Amino acid sequence: MKPDYRWHLRKVMASRGMYATTDLRPLLAERGFQLSQSQVYRLVAERPVRLNLRVLMALLDILGCTMEDLIEPVPGTGGRPAQAARPRPPRPRRAHVLPE
Repeated sequence: MKPDYRWHLRKVMASRGMYATTDLRPLLAERGFQLSQSQVYRLVAERPVRLNLRVLMALLDILGCTMEDLIEPVPGTGGRPAQAARPRPPRPRRAHVLPE
């Protein structure tokens, strides 16, 4: 079973009175991270697959929270079940050409 996690950035922001992604962008810029509006939106609205640790540290500083507040470990499913459940299409058989 692979470990998984829940990302709570939006919830933590709301608990600090920050309801728009535009609130976060200038605070990240003050700490040296010039992220585009779409990058900040994805950071808040989606669960990041990869996250720069310095950006994570900046988020912790901005929000005055701990890593446990943002990232909740949860048991994983052991892989990607959607792909594992799909049967593979049949493979073509190699043709054997016989001499005449």
